[in-house]
Amino acid sequence: MLRVDGLYTEYPNEKGEIVKAAQDVTFTVPEGQLFTLLGPSGCGKTTTLRSIAGLERPRVGEIAVNDRVVYSSSKGVFIQPNRRGFGMVFQSYAIWPHMNVFENTAFPLEVGDKKQSRTAIRDKVMSVLKAVQLDHLADREATKLSGGQQQRLALARALVMEPALLLLDEPLSNLDAKLREKMRFELKRLQRELRITTVYVTHDQSEALALSHEIAVMSEGRIQQVGSPRDIYERPINAFVADFVGSTNFLDGSVLGAEEGDNRYKVRTKIGDLEVLATEALRPEDKVLVSVRPEDVELTEARPHAATNVWQGLVDQKVFLGEVVDFQVKLGENVLLSRQHPSLRTPIGNPIFVQLDPDKCVALKAA
Repeated sequence: MLRVDGLYTEYPNEKGEIVKAAQDVTFTVPEGQLFTLLGPSGCGKTTTLRSIAGLERPRVGEIAVNDRVVYSSSKGVFIQPNRRGFGMVFQSYAIWPHMNVFENTAFPLEVGDKKQSRTAIRDKVMSVLKAVQLDHLADREATKLSGGQQQRLALARALVMEPALLLLDEPLSNLDAKLREKMRFELKRLQRELRITTVYVTHDQSEALALSHEIAVMSEGRIQQVGSPRDIYERPINAFVADFVGSTNFLDGSVLGAEEGDNRYKVRTKIGDLEVLATEALRPEDKVLVSVRPEDVELTEARPHAATNVWQGLVDQKVFLGEVVDFQVKLGENVLLSRQHPSLRTPIGNPIFVQLDPDKCVALKAA
């Protein structure tokens, strides 16, 4: 298990100004799980990962893996990166061009403190190459591998040391879109099969949602929300999380009062009065921002039977994307984005009914 507690990492920039890269970063990763640090550039996710690896020294906090403290400001502990026993894969795979696949993978074992026999090294290397499906390419020159194969080779080299923790910093960012999608499945399979505790850093929300057991969304050095991919997507706790993770529609509103059921409220917005779900208790007249995902904006040409959250609008624009069609629907002066199956063919300018499921309308307290 990884435990990061109260991590503060700060450093001066080129102008001498203090950059607060990580501010009170706290989270735990259970053994065998993949935990993702997700956020835009400069949010502190890579700084946090480098602090865990020992490549940066935080100002305050504590980091422990399986109850072994590798950094503690209060106890004066700082274990050097090469003594932590963690595996790490960077954006650039740093593969040795003069070595073949086998030699690249074996290198950490050959230079490590623990001396091993040639037979033991070969067995370990071939075992990990089989896991990443490169055992048939053991003798191939590393420079003659494809991008996806090089990424798997970098993983094999990190895994061969049987690390207590695997750290991945944007490992798929150099791959093209189709290969990146394929490698998500490969990474997920590998992590689940080997059950290795993993911290993954990315700015790609789709990657985070596809791979993770849990996600920490970061902004300006602070963790905004920690939760499962479904919780993060369906129950964001603030506007930043809702906006950064996926696409969403925002509606400004004011709370009219509570409705029957847990955390249900009536909210007045410019498109009308909405029944919504809230992630925290609200009071009448509280200002809120209602988040509704495009796939939750239901469109029908006939009036639905639902009694609440139904309006008639006009199709303003359409974009055909193959497996889906994005509709922009005008409700008065407001425009909602709706993601629909291509079987809905309502022409631009025609009337259409909009229905919003109260369970999918998430009211967030305005900042």
